[in-house]
Amino acid sequence: MTAMKTALQAGEVVLRVGPANLARGWEAAGGHLTLTNQRLVFEAHRLNVQAYATLIDLSAVTGLELCWTKLFNLIPLAPNSLAVHTAGAEFRFVLHEREAWRRDIDAARGAS
Repeated sequence: MTAMKTALQAGEVVLRVGPANLARGWEAAGGHLTLTNQRLVFEAHRLNVQAYATLIDLSAVTGLELCWTKLFNLIPLAPNSLAVHTAGAEFRFVLHEREAWRRDIDAARGAS
């Protein structure tokens, strides 16, 4: 398990960690996604151009959708992505075991 650099909040517990890519415009930033009982934390590897953390409070998540990874946002490549929807944005993660991630995120949201 990779150590998360982002500090945990009071009462926050790590539930799951795994490698992931996050679509950020033209870049698919590689890094690690961490699910806690309070939020999703994506920490990009420092070799990415956009090497910063993305924090998504579970209370802000309005939906989860299994979707395809697309080349240039047009050409479907593989059904291995999970879209996390909030009121103001969509975050597309390429993940191993995306169905398990969706189930675990839903369970964490329900427990919050």
